[in-house]
Amino acid sequence: MTNKINNQQIARRGFTLLEIIVVVMIIAVLATLIAPKLLSRVGTAKHAAAQSKASAIAQAVELYHLEKGLSKVQDDFDLELLLLPPDDGGAPGGPFLQKADDIIDPWGNQFEILVPGNVNFNYDVISFGEDGEEGGEDINADITQ
Repeated sequence: MTNKINNQQIARRGFTLLEIIVVVMIIAVLATLIAPKLLSRVGTAKHAAAQSKASAIAQAVELYHLEKGLSKVQDDFDLELLLLPPDDGGAPGGPFLQKADDIIDPWGNQFEILVPGNVNFNYDVISFGEDGEEGGEDINADITQ
């Protein structure tokens, strides 16, 4: 008799195929409900990070021009000048940004500077968003500081 009981206990240790399918379906339904909300928050966070970086770049541009004694931003101003120490062509007191990633937006594109600006009078610091092109909607929208 003990042999029959042991065989029944051994056979019942695992899950049935139906139980596994039900669990997988529950996980799939939860994933379809939760994933879009999480992904939209990632986009929102990148948008906020781009705005913050654009603001920091705009402040660095102002400092650069103050140190150089210039009253306005030149049409051909390159953001990479903010990364250069004075000996390499940067302004006195530079570099104004510490690393090359400081002029790269969260989507991997370089920030642009538009002189004169469309939003601000002197210049705009722009990220073209996820799509990397001018224009866009929602999360893909351009960020201007």
